[in-house]
Amino acid sequence: MTETVIDLKNVSLTLGQGATSVHVLKDLSLEIFAGEATGIVGPSGSGKSTLLMVIAGLEGVDSGSVTIAGKRIDGRSEDEVAAFRGSNIGIVFQSFHLIPNMTALENVAVPLELAGRGDAFGIAARELEAVGLKDRVTHYPGELSGGEQQRVAIARALAPEPKILIADEPTGNLDQATGRQISDLLFSKATERGMTLVLVTHDSVLAGRCDRQIAMRSGRIESGRLHTAVSA
Repeated sequence: MTETVIDLKNVSLTLGQGATSVHVLKDLSLEIFAGEATGIVGPSGSGKSTLLMVIAGLEGVDSGSVTIAGKRIDGRSEDEVAAFRGSNIGIVFQSFHLIPNMTALENVAVPLELAGRGDAFGIAARELEAVGLKDRVTHYPGELSGGEQQRVAIARALAPEPKILIADEPTGNLDQATGRQISDLLFSKATERGMTLVLVTHDSVLAGRCDRQIAMRSGRIESGRLHTAVSA
């Protein structure tokens, strides 16, 4: 029987207060299975990035349950969720989020050190080599191209060996050719390591490579379909 690794039930979330409040997620339920690649698509403001942040435990919910890798994370303290996330969820953002005054090696090693992992720098070096940056470990983010910075971010996400890899518009700041390389890297690493991949994207080609697409609109899941992923 296929293991459910992400299970959201009747999740609602409102951001802001008073006249500026926005009901971002509306009684949303979602189940994603282990090893599945899921693309979340929809227009701007549909709630897809917020959904990703809820899955990552970076945004709490007003109601409903959020169970990730068999553990309910809604209602837990920030420290508990952060510790859980550090071991189970890797995150890749559109804008890289690298620390500018740290080298590529240091950027990848930081979360490992915070988690108390031994040989953080050795692991970081191996992950950078795995994403094709063996010769760039001592370079700072400002000395790297956009594609190289995203590779560092991917190495950082992979280093703790998470069960789940989530990516929010991972190719959004890259040209088409570089974006293709980054998407190839994400899918290949997820497959190699048996990870569950969840990504938000406006790129129909990238979404089309996933096992399933979830379409969102106005804070709800409009449709979800399984299909044969393509390599285009």
